[in-house]
Amino acid sequence: MAPPSARARPRRPVIAALLGVVALAVSGCAGAGALGAAEGARTITIAIVSNPQMEDAIDLSPQFEAENPGIRLKFVSLSENEARAKITSSVATGGDEFDAVMISNYETPQWARNGWLTDLDPLMAQTPGYDEDDFIPAVRQALSGPDGHMYSTPFYGESSFLMYRKDLLAQAGLTMPAKPTWPQVAEIAAELDDENAGRAGICLRGKPGWGELMAPLDTVVNAFGGRWYDEQWDAQLESPEYRQAVQFYVDLVSRYGQPGAATAGFSECGTQFSQGNAAMWYDATVASGLVENPEESKVVGKVGYAPAPAGVDGRASGWLYSWSLAIPKTTAEKGPGAVEDTWKFLSWMTSKPYQRMVGEEKGWESVPPGARQSTYEIPEYLEASKSYAPQTLQAISSADQSRPGSKPVPYTGIQFVGIPEFQDLGTRVSQQISAAIAGQQTVDEALEQAQQYATTVGETYQQGGAG
Repeated sequence: MAPPSARARPRRPVIAALLGVVALAVSGCAGAGALGAAEGARTITIAIVSNPQMEDAIDLSPQFEAENPGIRLKFVSLSENEARAKITSSVATGGDEFDAVMISNYETPQWARNGWLTDLDPLMAQTPGYDEDDFIPAVRQALSGPDGHMYSTPFYGESSFLMYRKDLLAQAGLTMPAKPTWPQVAEIAAELDDENAGRAGICLRGKPGWGELMAPLDTVVNAFGGRWYDEQWDAQLESPEYRQAVQFYVDLVSRYGQPGAATAGFSECGTQFSQGNAAMWYDATVASGLVENPEESKVVGKVGYAPAPAGVDGRASGWLYSWSLAIPKTTAEKGPGAVEDTWKFLSWMTSKPYQRMVGEEKGWESVPPGARQSTYEIPEYLEASKSYAPQTLQAISSADQSRPGSKPVPYTGIQFVGIPEFQDLGTRVSQQISAAIAGQQTVDEALEQAQQYATTVGETYQQGGAG
């Protein structure tokens, strides 16, 4: 989740990262309209998530400034949880410290409905060669408001899939099914788990957070026929299906998962798997860029990619997530040209030429995936990503936010519930389940408390006081 989503990739030296933090602390924030390094230049401040592909964008941004001498860029780079909290607080309260913000398909429809974001359709239409029709339809729809217009533009998109060590399965005489189910994954994890070799059967997120643990867990819930709410907004976290899914997940990661599973998120699992310490890893499709990067991974060329494990109705239950860029409505209040200059950078960072620039300067495995259909027509990228690109495109294209599982629901979202309260609700529930993974309480105890949280939120919608 994705949420989240590729998260941290150890590309820069630690000392450089520390210097970046110090520089950020010293520089503070500036809004559009502030004087930049060149007299009369407009400084645009972008709140961005400190993920690998975003770090690449920061590294490449001097090229944008060279092409646009009247604009200077200031990045506020934050971890996922920090970014979500700070950006949400700023935009929701009408703050003006950011001219552009990095959000996702969770926030975009809600914030568009609230009138907090700039409609990007007119800006896209006025930008020669931008080609908004090139965006993958599922991603474009997920980033649209109630009027069908786009209110954020995708930097990359992702679904989820199962990564597995082909060599280890072959040595054990095992075959990964073309469309595995979760029980089959558990059987393989049991076979490949090897404590003496320091190798876990599978790596799964256990770190609390609605975009950490809840992202993969919610897809397991969907696969088992569970849901957060029924059509009357009655909480379903103690239903047999939901309980079975959570118990399965907790048992799987507790028995055959990585050490310290309750504190492991995307970054930790990425390290474990890429260093050969886990036989399988279920997570974001964008993780393939890390797994197949020879500078960072010891398992390059040894990994197979299978669809997200199938559910009770036979459908793969992968998530849908997109890190995207939006312009808060408050940017327009900063003077003539503020929105247009901000859009110049957003359109540069999400354009077709940017994709090729990343490939040529950072390596083709570093190209932001899952946003544009044309990315999957670049010969160099297809060659570099042939082991996972088709699976990624298929997973994203087939994701349906309106039908996350086999039962009808009153909300949209696959690995999240598309309501404002979910940031807090999802995090609270994840804390309970993470405690169960850590052995601090039982699954029944965790879900009893989680059901209470969900019921409180659901009652608000039943009374018509939210949404």
